[in-house]
Amino acid sequence: MSLVLEIARILLPVVLSGGIALFVVIRMKHKYKKGTLGKKKSKGAQYLLDSLIPLGMMIGCNVAILVGIYTSISLTTAIGFGPGIGLLLGYVAYEVYSKTAEASP
Repeated sequence: MSLVLEIARILLPVVLSGGIALFVVIRMKHKYKKGTLGKKKSKGAQYLLDSLIPLGMMIGCNVAILVGIYTSISLTTAIGFGPGIGLLLGYVAYEVYSKTAEASP
């Protein structure tokens, strides 16, 4: 029984992050095929919109490292969960920011 729990504890971050990545990739592919990807008028706003998902992953990884260092959660487990959760939050930020209207100067 202990071996099964150990294997589950090792595979859970990979499976959960992989599921999140699959969800985001499939949603973005669907939006691309429909032609409903987020578009902004200014170049800077478009660059920010395009960078939200990778930024979410980097911030998630950084937070995971800090959580792994300062809590009793294993660093490898935290690093497994961090970028996946950051990817999901970056995708949510992408969706929210792509829906907001730009302020005219």
